[in-house]
Amino acid sequence: MTVSKRVEFSASRRLFTSNFSTKENIRLFGEESRARYGTGRNYVAYFIFRGQPDVTTGMLINISEIKKRAGEIIDHGYDHRFLNDDNTAFRDKVPTAENVCRQLFDDVAPLFTGNRANLVAVHLREMPDRSATAYANRRIEANYWFDFSAARQTISPHLDAAENEELFGVCTAEHGHNYRTRLTFGAESSTAEEAGVSSHTEISALIRSLRDELDHKNLNRDVDAMSGKPITTESLSRFILRSGSDKKLPLLRVRLHERNDFFAEAWSDGGMFLGMRQSFGAAHRLHVRSFSAIQNTELFGKCNNPGGHGHRYVVEATIGGEYDERSGALATFEDLHDALEKSLASWRDKHLDLETDEFREQPSTGENIVRALWPKIDGGLQQRLVRLRLWETANNRFTLRRT
Repeated sequence: MTVSKRVEFSASRRLFTSNFSTKENIRLFGEESRARYGTGRNYVAYFIFRGQPDVTTGMLINISEIKKRAGEIIDHGYDHRFLNDDNTAFRDKVPTAENVCRQLFDDVAPLFTGNRANLVAVHLREMPDRSATAYANRRIEANYWFDFSAARQTISPHLDAAENEELFGVCTAEHGHNYRTRLTFGAESSTAEEAGVSSHTEISALIRSLRDELDHKNLNRDVDAMSGKPITTESLSRFILRSGSDKKLPLLRVRLHERNDFFAEAWSDGGMFLGMRQSFGAAHRLHVRSFSAIQNTELFGKCNNPGGHGHRYVVEATIGGEYDERSGALATFEDLHDALEKSLASWRDKHLDLETDEFREQPSTGENIVRALWPKIDGGLQQRLVRLRLWETANNRFTLRRT
């Protein structure tokens, strides 16, 4: 089980090292390395904790404590600062997204030593198309997003017309998507002499190449490299992954959204995943029956309001499996949609504590909600569920994974 807390801050920084020439800095960091006094970013940091929730309270960690402790670090060293000059950690290393999220991890992790939950990762988004993740094992990943639009028929040349119709339904007709793609690269925390992930120039060249090949194309007819292959979201994510690997870049994963709520992921180790999001509205009250009124108020604050409160929850279910070369599909859109729809039906527009069986004896914390949802959704997906996420708000996320 992991719990994630979102915290925002604003800062300026310059991606530049005096050990390199102007030309080399531009190759590594792009044109913004010329910004003598720095340029600004509205950062969003996600602090991710792992552990087992308390049986009584249903909480892995008090999320308000994450905001309080991490917030103090951010307020004193990051928010409204020029990172190169105002944070001593960046006197000797470039404040790239990779280095900033690594430093945030190193600054915040000691504050939770001895807790039930351990900080296992910090994810930092500096722009909609650029982010990085630092892990407890010192591994770092760099993420780049790009968009393209393309037409397609969702069909496999290895299936006959009837099989394609049965598997893909109306999507066998020509249609199109505005795709959004995330490329995840292996990276290293960098000193002033080491830029970390592959250079800005190399990544930008890969993205330009992919856009040139895919944007405003008919994937069935115009992309030679996909000729004779199934045209599905899974196969397209695989194609993009292999295109990056061919460039000798450390591309680890590709996540391809054909819509905001539906995506495929291809991993360099051969893993293939398919995910979908659905939302539902519900009321609830955080309350432990065995606690006194004072104890409940101290633990849950306003979330213990006797009349309750509510959220528009977002659920993301991800399945995993082997890529089927014949069909190009891991599952159908309808498979995922129906499993989520049926699993959430009894909770929609209900008070979770008063009108559902799952929370009559346990608090309806995000941790308990995602644990109660797992068997409902997993059963509808033939036990192929590998990850289940629940957003209570944009700031609070709860994740359960198959181990």
